[in-house]
Amino acid sequence: MAVTGPDVYDGIPKVELHCHVEGTVRPSTVVELARRAGHPLPVDDPRQLYRYDSLDSFLAIFWLVQETLLTRDDWARIAYESLVDGAAHGLRYREMFFTPARHLAAGQDLGEIVAGLTDGIEAAETEVPVRCALVADIDKAYGPAAGLELVDRIGDLLRGGRARRVIGVGADSTELGVDLAAFAPAFAAAGRLGLRRTCHAGEAVGAGPENIRIAIDVLGVERIDHGIAIVEDPALLRRVASEGIPLTVCPTSNVVIANRYASLAEHPLPAMRDAGLLVTINTDDPAMMGLDLGAEYRAVADGCGFTAASLAELAIDGIRSTWLDASEQAALRADFEGVVAGLPVPEA
Repeated sequence: MAVTGPDVYDGIPKVELHCHVEGTVRPSTVVELARRAGHPLPVDDPRQLYRYDSLDSFLAIFWLVQETLLTRDDWARIAYESLVDGAAHGLRYREMFFTPARHLAAGQDLGEIVAGLTDGIEAAETEVPVRCALVADIDKAYGPAAGLELVDRIGDLLRGGRARRVIGVGADSTELGVDLAAFAPAFAAAGRLGLRRTCHAGEAVGAGPENIRIAIDVLGVERIDHGIAIVEDPALLRRVASEGIPLTVCPTSNVVIANRYASLAEHPLPAMRDAGLLVTINTDDPAMMGLDLGAEYRAVADGCGFTAASLAELAIDGIRSTWLDASEQAALRADFEGVVAGLPVPEA
């Protein structure tokens, strides 16, 4: 496998399993939607919004952007733009988060949100070589009762044939001061509906590996989002590696948003990979960091010491972390391997 060249990181085909659609909104779109929604931004350039020094300070900005999404067409637009933008940097399959708690509390209809996202996904899929499913995220800041209510509403949509793109449930937002185990009823309800389950855990500064253990043993998740605190618990690390529980890692986010590490050179991704963990590389909230998926791979190569070839192998291996069935995974793997084999080699 010959993998090199200035554009190779964009050329590597990728799955992405940890990306919040609200965190992918183009700066120009934020301005337009905010004006239309009557929510003027506190700055003229939305890129100036994206200044934060902790996960919770980032969330305040994330919520501000969320407030600009009012209609089915707004949701369709951001989903479409998100996938088109991702495809330009190697994205081929995404299981994409959306977090509707604030919108539901404001009176939006969940069915219209899901319909809008579906509209945008389907429009993108006709134009670029990408596929996408949806994961409905519980906002932990709204509490376990709201989480259970969200799952119940998803169940209603599923029974009515109105949520065919929604394949799973997760939980995001603030981590400190949250009793993660209290969300067990919501995750149990999701399991009864046949939804797949994942959870943000072990991300924030001050959060240790215990939330990862709770997510697996109490919430019954099949995947962990972030999960970087796992390196602090060797026994848990060995268990998760042996059980093949995937972790969706967002290295730049852990530096820029969570401020857990001063630089990518300190990030434990290489150690996690060396320990046998099944990991994927993801952007989390790329527009809010001036990032794209190819740039994330390039940054990991430069900051964590991975070669382009090893990142291509990681990308292919990451297909196992998706919630596609075995035949779809096999087909996607064959496609990725064919693309990687044909990536350009610079002239000597």
